[in-house]
Amino acid sequence: MFLTLAQVALGGAVGASLRYLTNTGVMRLIGPGFPWGTMTCNVVGSFIMGVLVVVLANVGGNKFASLLITGLLGGFTTFSAFSLDAVTLFERGAIMPAAAYVMASVVVSIAALTIGLFLARGFVS
Repeated sequence: MFLTLAQVALGGAVGASLRYLTNTGVMRLIGPGFPWGTMTCNVVGSFIMGVLVVVLANVGGNKFASLLITGLLGGFTTFSAFSLDAVTLFERGAIMPAAAYVMASVVVSIAALTIGLFLARGFVS
Protein backbone atom coordinates (compact mmCIF):
# COMPACT_ATOMS: atom_id res chain seq x y z
CA MET A 1 0.00 0.00 0.00
CA PHE A 2 2.76 2.46 0.91
CA LEU A 3 4.66 1.76 -2.31
CA THR A 4 1.50 2.36 -4.36
CA LEU A 5 0.83 5.61 -2.52
CA ALA A 6 4.43 6.72 -3.12
CA GLN A 7 4.05 5.96 -6.84
CA VAL A 8 0.84 8.00 -7.03
CA ALA A 9 2.47 10.89 -5.16
CA LEU A 10 5.58 10.87 -7.35
CA GLY A 11 3.55 10.63 -10.55
CA GLY A 12 1.20 13.36 -9.32
CA ALA A 13 4.07 15.73 -8.59
CA VAL A 14 5.52 15.19 -12.06
CA GLY A 15 2.10 15.46 -13.72
CA ALA A 16 1.20 18.67 -11.89
CA SER A 17 4.57 20.17 -12.82
CA LEU A 18 4.04 19.22 -16.46
CA ARG A 19 0.57 20.75 -16.34
CA TYR A 20 2.01 24.02 -15.04
CA LEU A 21 4.73 24.05 -17.70
CA THR A 22 2.23 23.22 -20.44
CA ASN A 23 -0.22 25.92 -19.34
CA THR A 24 2.55 28.50 -19.06
CA GLY A 25 4.13 27.55 -22.39
CA VAL A 26 0.87 27.52 -24.32
CA MET A 27 -0.21 30.86 -22.82
CA ARG A 28 3.11 32.43 -23.80
CA LEU A 29 2.85 30.96 -27.28
CA ILE A 30 -0.81 31.75 -28.02
CA GLY A 31 -1.69 34.32 -25.36
CA PRO A 32 -4.44 34.57 -22.76
CA GLY A 33 -8.13 34.95 -23.52
CA PHE A 34 -9.04 31.29 -23.96
CA PRO A 35 -7.89 28.38 -21.78
CA TRP A 36 -5.82 26.76 -24.53
CA GLY A 37 -3.33 25.43 -21.98
CA THR A 38 -5.98 23.60 -20.00
CA MET A 39 -7.57 22.27 -23.17
CA THR A 40 -4.16 21.08 -24.37
CA CYS A 41 -3.62 19.21 -21.08
CA ASN A 42 -7.08 17.65 -21.27
CA VAL A 43 -6.72 16.50 -24.88
CA VAL A 44 -3.11 15.31 -24.61
CA GLY A 45 -3.81 13.62 -21.26
CA SER A 46 -6.86 11.84 -22.66
CA PHE A 47 -4.87 10.64 -25.67
CA ILE A 48 -2.02 9.36 -23.48
CA MET A 49 -4.56 7.69 -21.16
CA GLY A 50 -6.00 5.77 -24.11
CA VAL A 51 -2.56 4.67 -25.26
CA LEU A 52 -1.38 3.68 -21.78
CA VAL A 53 -4.47 1.65 -20.91
CA VAL A 54 -3.95 -0.52 -24.01
CA VAL A 55 -0.16 -0.74 -23.79
CA LEU A 56 -0.02 -1.53 -20.06
CA ALA A 57 -2.73 -4.18 -20.40
CA ASN A 58 -0.98 -5.84 -23.34
CA VAL A 59 2.53 -5.91 -21.89
CA GLY A 60 1.54 -6.86 -18.35
CA GLY A 61 2.53 -3.44 -17.13
CA ASN A 62 -0.43 -2.81 -14.85
CA LYS A 63 2.04 -2.52 -11.95
CA PHE A 64 2.88 0.90 -13.44
CA ALA A 65 -0.76 2.05 -13.58
CA SER A 66 -0.63 3.78 -10.19
CA LEU A 67 2.45 5.77 -11.18
CA LEU A 68 1.47 6.61 -14.76
CA ILE A 69 -2.33 6.67 -14.90
CA THR A 70 -3.45 7.69 -11.42
CA GLY A 71 -0.38 9.75 -10.54
CA LEU A 72 1.14 11.28 -13.67
CA LEU A 73 -2.02 11.71 -15.72
CA GLY A 74 -4.10 12.47 -12.62
CA GLY A 75 -1.73 15.34 -11.86
CA PHE A 76 -1.59 16.41 -15.49
CA THR A 77 -5.34 16.23 -16.06
CA THR A 78 -8.22 14.60 -14.27
CA PHE A 79 -10.16 14.94 -17.51
CA SER A 80 -8.36 11.89 -18.84
CA ALA A 81 -9.86 9.73 -16.05
CA PHE A 82 -13.30 11.19 -16.76
CA SER A 83 -12.85 10.41 -20.47
CA LEU A 84 -11.81 6.82 -19.73
CA ASP A 85 -14.82 6.28 -17.45
CA ALA A 86 -17.20 7.64 -20.09
CA VAL A 87 -15.73 5.52 -22.89
CA THR A 88 -15.66 2.41 -20.69
CA LEU A 89 -19.39 2.79 -19.99
CA PHE A 90 -20.03 3.31 -23.71
CA GLU A 91 -17.94 0.27 -24.73
CA ARG A 92 -19.87 -1.87 -22.23
CA GLY A 93 -23.04 -0.92 -24.08
CA ALA A 94 -24.26 1.37 -21.30
CA ILE A 95 -24.93 4.21 -23.73
CA MET A 96 -27.57 6.04 -21.70
CA PRO A 97 -25.56 5.83 -18.45
CA ALA A 98 -22.49 7.05 -20.37
CA ALA A 99 -24.40 10.02 -21.75
CA ALA A 100 -25.90 10.76 -18.34
CA TYR A 101 -22.45 10.52 -16.73
CA VAL A 102 -20.98 12.99 -19.23
CA MET A 103 -23.86 15.46 -18.98
CA ALA A 104 -24.18 15.21 -15.19
CA SER A 105 -20.42 15.48 -14.63
CA VAL A 106 -20.12 18.60 -16.74
CA VAL A 107 -23.29 20.33 -15.56
CA VAL A 108 -22.99 19.37 -11.88
CA SER A 109 -19.26 20.19 -11.76
CA ILE A 110 -19.83 23.64 -13.26
CA ALA A 111 -22.76 24.19 -10.88
CA ALA A 112 -20.64 23.08 -7.89
CA LEU A 113 -17.84 25.43 -8.93
CA THR A 114 -20.30 28.29 -9.31
CA ILE A 115 -21.78 27.63 -5.86
CA GLY A 116 -18.28 27.39 -4.39
CA LEU A 117 -17.34 30.73 -5.96
CA PHE A 118 -20.53 32.33 -4.68
CA LEU A 119 -20.09 31.04 -1.12
CA ALA A 120 -16.38 31.80 -0.94
CA ARG A 121 -16.88 35.31 -2.31
CA GLY A 122 -19.57 35.85 0.31
CA PHE A 123 -17.15 34.95 3.09
CA VAL A 124 -14.18 36.82 1.65
CA SER A 125 -16.01 40.04 0.78
